[in-house]
Amino acid sequence: MKAPALGRYVYWLDCLALLGVSAVLWLAFVWQLRLHELPCPLCLLQRVAFAMVGVALLMNLRFGIRPLHYGIAVLSALAGTVSAGRQVLLHIAPGDTGFGSPFLGLHLYTWALLAFLLLLVYCGLVLLSDTVDSEARPRKLSTLARIAAVAFLSILMINLVSTTVECGFGPCPDNPTDYKWLPK
Repeated sequence: MKAPALGRYVYWLDCLALLGVSAVLWLAFVWQLRLHELPCPLCLLQRVAFAMVGVALLMNLRFGIRPLHYGIAVLSALAGTVSAGRQVLLHIAPGDTGFGSPFLGLHLYTWALLAFLLLLVYCGLVLLSDTVDSEARPRKLSTLARIAAVAFLSILMINLVSTTVECGFGPCPDNPTDYKWLPK
């Protein structure tokens, strides 16, 4: 079955969405380094959820636009929504200053909640538009898709190393103040 003409635009929208997910992860990592604010366990769960959404989008770009890939993105965005929502609710009480420094007036976990909700709406609209093709074929990545893939995969590896240095192979502290594997 041939995908409708809108499928061509969905590919480019997926490229942009993957760049957006990469930008979120890069911003969080730069924020972590510049302000010396280590991510808490809920923040790390949100990063994992963004990473899984990114994997699903990358699968769309490489293997074709499929409902399975959007299903992975939806479930990952739902997990991220729960994690970010939990963190928002932990700091919603009057007088609570929240965790970490705010960015443009909101904490990163609030921005994450909004981003996950936006990703859910995007995936839902794509699935409703009937542009997905269960028989899509693998394709060569466009230049924009390659840039998005490199940006995403590089920040994915950097976050993996950073989290391992922060937490080691055990559980991460609730309120991290230093890296477990770096000298103090």
